[in-house]
Amino acid sequence: MRLALGVSYFGQAYDGWQSQLSGNTVQDKLEGALGQFSQQRVSTVCAGRTDAGVHGLMQVVHFDTELDRNLGSWVRGPNSYLPHDIAVQWARAVPDRFHSRASAIGRRYAYVLLESQIRPSVERGRVGWVFRPLDHDAMCAAAQLLLGEHDFTSFRASQCQAKSPVKTMRRIEITRRGAYWRFEFEANAFLHHMIRNLMGCLLVIGKGDRPVAWISEVLAARDRDAAAPTFSPDGLYFMGPCYEDHWDLPDRTAAYDWLP
Repeated sequence: MRLALGVSYFGQAYDGWQSQLSGNTVQDKLEGALGQFSQQRVSTVCAGRTDAGVHGLMQVVHFDTELDRNLGSWVRGPNSYLPHDIAVQWARAVPDRFHSRASAIGRRYAYVLLESQIRPSVERGRVGWVFRPLDHDAMCAAAQLLLGEHDFTSFRASQCQAKSPVKTMRRIEITRRGAYWRFEFEANAFLHHMIRNLMGCLLVIGKGDRPVAWISEVLAARDRDAAAPTFSPDGLYFMGPCYEDHWDLPDRTAAYDWLP
């Protein structure tokens, strides 16, 4: 049968999601734990890869297995073999036609940022950091210019393997609670480093170094050199994919409410 799992992780100790020869990726750790639990080799497919240092609130994976266990055991069993900073949150049986990546109709990210003259300490690795004040209205105005379907080549890493740079940005929401900013992004799909490159540009505008209209110039340039440098991965969280209701999968985990 085919199973889908919701997985959360703190990504600072890992070389990203995708399996590598180092063995030090979230996928490697998850597949190792699933293999120990099931006594079978398990290969997973994820909804969206994350870079080194990026965190996952609800990564969704699917895999096929002949092992007949109750769904609760597919949560508790692998978790007993996983490192403390990776955990399976839920398990569901899904039809064979379900595909964690291809069935997703959207993806969501959040970036948590500390605005402070003092660098992060207890929240190190969990938040990005700026020490200059940010203009909320300017960043929101710039974000509005990014909504809709665009060629996001200017925000694409050189090693990006996506077939097309054209994506549809559905929502960008910027809120603040005390010294912490939260940027939420939702699109049909994202390019490699796209969120971190968008953050770099929004923060340049928020600090007053560029006008709001500059973001449109960057988009139109379709040139990575036109944009700001790639921002830190520390505060970036993959909030999870969006699926149609008929798949009957959870759309969030408790960690959503933990973020500032």
